Amino acid sequence: MNSGNPVLVEAWRGGAVESFHRGAFAVVDGDGARVTSLGDIDRPVFPRSAIKLLQSLPLVESGAADRFRLNDDELALACASHNGEPAHARTAASMLAKAGVDESVLECGAHWPYHEAASHALAAAGAAPGPLHNNCSGKHAGFVCLACHGWDGAPASERRSRRAFLAGYVGREHAVMREVEASVAASTGCNLERAPVGIDGCSIPTYGIPLRALALGFARAATGVGMSAGRAAAAARLRRAVAHSPFMVGGTGRFDTRVMQALGERVFCKVGAEGVYCAALPEAGLGVALKIDDGNTARACEVAMAALIQAFVPLPDDAQRTLVAELAEPVLRNWRGLEVGRLAPHEALRNAAPIEKPRRA
Repeated sequence: MNSGNPVLVEAWRGGAVESFHRGAFAVVDGDGARVTSLGDIDRPVFPRSAIKLLQSLPLVESGAADRFRLNDDELALACASHNGEPAHARTAASMLAKAGVDESVLECGAHWPYHEAASHALAAAGAAPGPLHNNCSGKHAGFVCLACHGWDGAPASERRSRRAFLAGYVGREHAVMREVEASVAASTGCNLERAPVGIDGCSIPTYGIPLRALALGFARAATGVGMSAGRAAAAARLRRAVAHSPFMVGGTGRFDTRVMQALGERVFCKVGAEGVYCAALPEAGLGVALKIDDGNTARACEVAMAALIQAFVPLPDDAQRTLVAELAEPVLRNWRGLEVGRLAPHEALRNAAPIEKPRRA
């Protein structure tokens, strides 16, 4: 890790900086030209769930989404790291049913819903969480739809049973993951054959990709520049679906949902694990990728992303400006509800992009 990365976000308490978070970010256009950046943007990082948009492109481009008549909620869920609320689980189940399978084929694993009320309700009913509650169930349901579409289109002489074909779809050598890998490689311009590779939390491969390349992938998804016509159309369709159904991408109280509910198609943003965030800004024709060195996802990377949205997305509406300003400089409260501090973008981040400092009373 480059220990020389600058401070991007500070935590303030009692008028002093209590802690800080270093990191790096890149903002590029569809041609790959760097608009602005800070820190080491050429070190490979594992983007994890931040690139679900790019991983879902084959679902649309292949014709699987049309064949199974996936609606906006379902396409948005394919790009999601959701809370596991009832609507999320139902929508994942609907995707699988349209492909003629059920949750038993999912290989993402199970965990309790992230949403506290949903988790409590499940426990109160005496039920255990299943794979539909996994935050990646929509992405995996999309993979299964893609697999079923491919299996149905194969020559009869080459077919195994559908269940046998689906087994192990998370493996790097499976036909589904090969399509997903090719989509990510083409979008980012990164040779994934030479990239570091690991296993994501939901069991699919994850590749080390530099922030510069990740930002390019999202700039291309925002503009269609550098993409085939089919892939550009798939990216636009997924962005529209998410703008129509932003609840599906995160859920109650989540940063991604709140931003896209307010800004619609003007922003597609997606959190990943370990402090990675990516965004497509179609009006500006830009892609954004950032990484907080210490892996802080819950606080620091959201502040940094909100600050970059402030910088590059015009916000003519008062409600939009207020929301993004609150996300860029959130108040910290203790268990009694008392205001005890705030998070804020560091001056280095403000100076690297045309961010207007919020006025304070």
